[in-house]
Amino acid sequence: MGLPKIQENGNMEVGLSLGANNKYRRMDDDSELRDGDDFGEDYDAAQHHRQMERSKTTRKYVFACSVFASLNSVLLGYDVGVMSGAILFIQEDLKITEVQQEVLIGILSVMSLLGSLGGGRTSDAIGRKWTMGLAAIVFQLGAVVMTIAPTFRVLMMGRILSGIGIGFGVMIAPVYIAEISPTVARGSLTSFPEIFINLGILLGYVSNYVFSGLPAHSNWRVMLAVGILPSIFIAFALCIIPESPRWLVLQNRVDEARSVLLKTNEHEAEVEERLAEIQLAAGHGSSGGPEQKAVWRELLSPSPALARMLIAGFGIQSFQQITGIDATVYYSPKIFQAAGIEDKSKLLAATVAVGVTKTAFILIAIVLIDRVGRKPLLYVSTIGMTVCLFSVGVTLSFFGEGPFAVALAILGVCGNVAFFSVGIGPVCWVLTSEIFPLRVRAQASALGAVGNRLCSGFVAMSFLSVAHAITFGGTFFLFSVISAVSVAFVYQCIPETKGKSLEQIEQLFEDRYELQESEVQLGDAERLVQKE
Repeated sequence: MGLPKIQENGNMEVGLSLGANNKYRRMDDDSELRDGDDFGEDYDAAQHHRQMERSKTTRKYVFACSVFASLNSVLLGYDVGVMSGAILFIQEDLKITEVQQEVLIGILSVMSLLGSLGGGRTSDAIGRKWTMGLAAIVFQLGAVVMTIAPTFRVLMMGRILSGIGIGFGVMIAPVYIAEISPTVARGSLTSFPEIFINLGILLGYVSNYVFSGLPAHSNWRVMLAVGILPSIFIAFALCIIPESPRWLVLQNRVDEARSVLLKTNEHEAEVEERLAEIQLAAGHGSSGGPEQKAVWRELLSPSPALARMLIAGFGIQSFQQITGIDATVYYSPKIFQAAGIEDKSKLLAATVAVGVTKTAFILIAIVLIDRVGRKPLLYVSTIGMTVCLFSVGVTLSFFGEGPFAVALAILGVCGNVAFFSVGIGPVCWVLTSEIFPLRVRAQASALGAVGNRLCSGFVAMSFLSVAHAITFGGTFFLFSVISAVSVAFVYQCIPETKGKSLEQIEQLFEDRYELQESEVQLGDAERLVQKE
């Protein structure tokens, strides 16, 4: 064993070289500390990398589940789009009257209302996931009956079945998505059904154009039969997507709920916290009939603040439909016929342009809704719709038939659906999910959906009769007046909810003044001083 080697540095200090394995080290030697810091930094970096990978995987999984759940919305959109063209050939093949056309088209909205009302109880009994499967099966049966229908009565039976199936699917999709989505992404993900409705409308228009060249006895049957395809994809999706964790908790299947939350939450630490919140909510919600009756009593005899919320929610849902969007979409070939297009293939090609416009502008709305706010989009939407509806009325009333009238009519109709999609189309659903207190949100939102479906059915069932009585141009003047009223309704009754907590939103309706980005405006401050 040798003696330690003595070293002398440039400052005439003497040090001992004790060797790399010696347990002693100089007090001023911080190399080990630096090694510890390096190890900590490496560990943190690895943890950060694992968290980033988990976040990416979770987002992809939730995104895929939201897409699959929204496929039922494609069924509604496809039916709306395809029927606009198929009705031309159904009229020719089955020799139905205009009133029968209106009933055939409008019955879907009425029956989807019944499906939506029944879907809540069904989803509580068999689960959200399998309610979506039931919706697909019922719609598929309806599509099969419509495809082989030899008479108008049989066609109506298939239409009724399809309406019920669509009602189930449209009701359960946003509920399922909201229940599996992490809080930070819930708003954007729950808007997916609206996107898929527009995609379905576009696909329906394209189907009309592609199959219009077939014989009149078979082309409309093929158009309707194609609507079965999304149901097949839904059946495949049911093998992939999980059940809603909230429904699993209600069934006391807590371990399964935890497993789903581990897949749908980016941070593992949040899983137990969220599971506890769901269990707490389920405990409150399982108190049974008395609480539910109390909620309905509150809705039937609301406080002033809740009354303002109900007016806002029911009103914006009703204005979404009573301004004539379903008439524009369902009867666009009839509108273009009135402007001077006679060839059916050209009529259907023009409707494809309407579908492309409607689908493109809904994507713009999804990008802007959390940036510029709900109310500015509603102003742009309702004002733009008013101008476009008025221009269509002027075109059909004063320009007669011809290329110029056709161009103006197409421009006006495309402009109307564009302004609809950028504002009141998606925003009304977002608002009704935000403005109501949690204790009454489901039932109050259902009332808004009732207004939406009733107005949709009324417009679809009466458009041709009203147009026959006051002309197509006069009908669009009427729609433009209603749209102008909706501008005033937005100004008077709809608050801005962007960036506000639920408590702040409630305060907007209780105090009847608006908070602007969490700062009180000068005028509001003066009112507060006067109250004191």
